[in-house]
Amino acid sequence: MNILMPFLAVLALVVIPLLGAQIDGLKWLFGIVIPYAAIATFLGFFVAKVVDWAKSPAPFSIATSGGQAKSLPWVKQSTLDCPSSTAGVVGRMFLEIVCFRSLFRNTRTSIQAGPRLIYGPTKWLWLFGILFHYSFFIIFLRHFRLFVDPVPAPILALDAMDSFFQITLPGLYVTDLLILGAATFLFLRRVIIPQVRYISLANDYFPLFLIFAVCLSGILMRYIFKVNIAGVKEFLIGLADFSPSINPEIGAPFYVHLFLVSTLMAYFPFSKLMHLPGVFMSPTRNLTTNSREVRHLNPWNDPNIKPHAYEAYEDEFRDFMRDAGLPLEKDPQQPQA
Repeated sequence: MNILMPFLAVLALVVIPLLGAQIDGLKWLFGIVIPYAAIATFLGFFVAKVVDWAKSPAPFSIATSGGQAKSLPWVKQSTLDCPSSTAGVVGRMFLEIVCFRSLFRNTRTSIQAGPRLIYGPTKWLWLFGILFHYSFFIIFLRHFRLFVDPVPAPILALDAMDSFFQITLPGLYVTDLLILGAATFLFLRRVIIPQVRYISLANDYFPLFLIFAVCLSGILMRYIFKVNIAGVKEFLIGLADFSPSINPEIGAPFYVHLFLVSTLMAYFPFSKLMHLPGVFMSPTRNLTTNSREVRHLNPWNDPNIKPHAYEAYEDEFRDFMRDAGLPLEKDPQQPQA
C-alpha cells in the first residue's frame, strides 16, 4: 500500500486535468487559478517554515562524528568534517551543497562468514542522487526561456549545451534522460533493498512518482503529444506578467504538465523536499565543532540551578539508589573495608 496509494494518487493527478481541460469553461481553473494558488502556497509556507527554523535556538555546537575534532596538538584534526573555524564551516557547506559530500561518504555494512563485519562503499546512491538533483536544477533553469522574451544569452547557452544530441527533432535533452534514469534508480533502490523498503513510507514514494510524472509529461509533450509552443510561451509570459489569457489552441497535455508542476509546488513545503533549504539550516553542518576548546553555555539555563557533582548527587539520592539496587560509591550502612 505504501507504493500503490502514491501511484494511484499521481495517476489521478494526471487524469483530472486531462479530462477537465477538455471543457473550455474549466481551462481558466487549470491554467490560471491553480498555478497562482500553488505559487502562493509554495512561497507562503516555504518562507514561514524557513523563518521558523531560523528562530529555533541552537546554542550548542553539535558535533558530527564524521572525523576527528580539534583536540591535542599532536592529534590530527579533520578540518572539513569537524571544522573549528568559520572557513572550515564554509568549506564543509560548499562541498555538502555542491558535491553531496556526506552522501559520497556513505558506507555499506554486511556480516559475512566468520562472522565478520565488513564495510564497503556504496557510491551508486551518491552518483544517481547528484545526477537527479543537477538534472532537475538545469531543467528548472531551462524553463525560463518560456517566461521571458527575449531569452537571456546564458539560458540559450544552457539550452544548447543540454540538447547537443541532435538525434531527434526537436533536439534531445540529456537532462531529460538523466533525471528519468536517476528517478528510476531511486525508486528501484527503495523497492529492491529490503532494509530500505522496510523504512520507506508513502511520502517517500509520492514525490518520486510526482517528479517522474512531471518529467515524463514534459517529454511526451515535447516529442509525442506536441502542443502549440508559441501559444504556450505567450500564455506563460502573460501568467508571469499577471495578465494571463487562455489560448484555445493549447492542448490538454500542457494542462496536465502544468497541473502536475502546480501540485509539486504546493506539496513542496509540506514534504521531505524541504531538505533544499534545510541543508542550509542544519546545525550539524553550519556550526563549528569546537566543543573541546570552547565551553558553550545554554543562555536560558536557570541561574538558581548550581552545578551538581556526583558526590552531592549520591548524597541526595543514596537511599533511592540503594533501594533500586544501584551501585554506590559510599554507603554508610555497609561496613568499610
